[in-house]
Amino acid sequence: MKPFTVACLLAAGLVLPAGTAWSDPAKPPPATVPLPPPQPPARPDDIVPPAPQVTPLPPERPAELATGAGKDAGKDAARKTDEPPSKDAKEPSKDGPAALPEAPLPPERPPELSGEAALALKVSAPDDTACLRRLERLGARFEALPPLGNGQCSAPRPLSITALADGVALEPAATLNCRAAEALARWTTEVQVAAREQLGDSLKSLALGGTYVCRGQNHDTDAKLSEHSFANAIDVMSYGFEKRASLKVTAAPGGTPEAAFLASVRAGACGFFRTVLGPGSDAAHANHLHLDLRERNAGHRLCQ
Repeated sequence: MKPFTVACLLAAGLVLPAGTAWSDPAKPPPATVPLPPPQPPARPDDIVPPAPQVTPLPPERPAELATGAGKDAGKDAARKTDEPPSKDAKEPSKDGPAALPEAPLPPERPPELSGEAALALKVSAPDDTACLRRLERLGARFEALPPLGNGQCSAPRPLSITALADGVALEPAATLNCRAAEALARWTTEVQVAAREQLGDSLKSLALGGTYVCRGQNHDTDAKLSEHSFANAIDVMSYGFEKRASLKVTAAPGGTPEAAFLASVRAGACGFFRTVLGPGSDAAHANHLHLDLRERNAGHRLCQ
């Protein structure tokens, strides 16, 4: 660099003399001119771009699957690959897919399930042998009745129950199937305990409003058949005792022993019956306790 140029740069403060450090801390050092970046090396001539990749096509669809015979046809064909071909088997056509076999027709309906014969079929009644033994051990007094039937209303093996454990009389006698009679007998044993604990008296009788009767629910002729139509329901109207007056099934004043007794036996019935309806449920059950064993989905119970 020429001496004149160096002198000019020194005067402008852009270049310091060799071996001299910047001594003024209040001012930043003067900016320096950056050098240009180096040029990149030349591209070699032997480097060529890679060839484009080609995705292979899937294999052709087999002729036996071209008509959409379904998964089951494919499984059947796979199972039969190891079996020798039958003499009567026809070779598939080379011009197109093989024809599908005709679906077999369902078997003819048995004559005993057609026409009037089907209407005459009857489901056999369940075996009540074990239930009858349990009912005897519960202290019930009963006798078998002839089958009952009136259209869709039916009770193939009804019982006439006159008394339960501890001599508790049923007034009038109940006409029930064995399962309903057993539930009534088991529930009455708890009613007896509640009477002694809450009323200080013993249960003597149950006044019933009805057991078997062919009618619709709530006496509605257009409604679904009641469980009374199958001897599967009981209506309890009142409780009789040895020393005190009978107690009707009704809304008793709160805080009284009678109210506690009625609420206790009603709640206990939900453990033996699938339907429990009484005062407060609706107007049709304002003066009695309805108990039945109607079957519902998933064992659902109606306890109101």
